[in-house]
Amino acid sequence: MGNKTTRLKINPISLREANEFVKIFHRHHGPCAGHKFSISVVDDNGKLRGVAICGRPLSRCLDDGKTLEINRVCTDGVYNGCSMLYGACARIAKNMGYKRIVTYTLQSENGSSLKAANFIYEGEAGGTMWTGKRSARDNGVPKEMKKRWSLYF
Repeated sequence: MGNKTTRLKINPISLREANEFVKIFHRHHGPCAGHKFSISVVDDNGKLRGVAICGRPLSRCLDDGKTLEINRVCTDGVYNGCSMLYGACARIAKNMGYKRIVTYTLQSENGSSLKAANFIYEGEAGGTMWTGKRSARDNGVPKEMKKRWSLYF
């Protein structure tokens, strides 16, 4: 999976197809309910190797019409797949007129793919559960703080 010689390219993908990939490969999140757009990364043979799903920010404070959130990034482990997806999402968001793009990682994740795509670490965000006080249901996400990453245009 980690072959460094694999050439990758970005393609559009439907939300349904992206969500099917997320169901199979994402470590702790399930499918997204909606999106603004989704993209994929495929190898030389046309094999789907990763997806990104972008939509409105989940935080009402950030939902200003000029901020886009990368809600899911998921690969099968292909080398540079995540960085390529993050970079492509940022270029698309900028071309669509967004002024900022945000995403989150778990506290335990180092964000190397985001750093490679020039995202800036903004600090801890949210709580140990995304559901807040309204719901105590277990959604399968590890109960740890999140880190917010942004890119401004």
